[in-house]
Amino acid sequence: VPRELYGVKLLLGSEVNIMNEKGDLDLPDKVLKNLDIVIASMHTPCIDSKSVEENTQAYVNVMKNPYVNIIGHPDDGRYPVDYEKVIKAAKEKGKIIELNNHSLEPSCNRENAKENDLIILNLCKKYKVPIIMSSDAHFDTHIGNFDNCMELIKEVDFPEDLIVNTSVDKLYNLIKQAK
Repeated sequence: VPRELYGVKLLLGSEVNIMNEKGDLDLPDKVLKNLDIVIASMHTPCIDSKSVEENTQAYVNVMKNPYVNIIGHPDDGRYPVDYEKVIKAAKEKGKIIELNNHSLEPSCNRENAKENDLIILNLCKKYKVPIIMSSDAHFDTHIGNFDNCMELIKEVDFPEDLIVNTSVDKLYNLIKQAK
């Protein structure tokens, strides 16, 4: 894959599945180390929801993986977690938290996303943990749509300097630091 196409720099990456509370992923490190960006997420076909402690431990353990940059949609109430522990671990390990626009759509099956995102954003603000807004586009017309995210950003008066994708350089720098 070319590193630039039509004047656009490309990042090679993957959203990987967290498979268990040990933080194992569905792609091996030998693949992950060759990617520019890795998002680790919990999805129902890959991991069953456990207790708050076990779900929290899955996130904390996956953050120990040096190839993981972003924790994807941790707002899914089907996987209850201790958000304070998750955000503190992200701070300690230099990980980015995703604010997922799709989670906030009425058609999305993630539970209590808005309520959870408000908690997450306030903790990220408190501990100065960076976030990335994602459209998580499931259709081409949704690419780049952050309307739901922006509502929450405004509601909690979230600082722009903690939003990674307000600048290409900011994103690149954070990814480089994590590697």
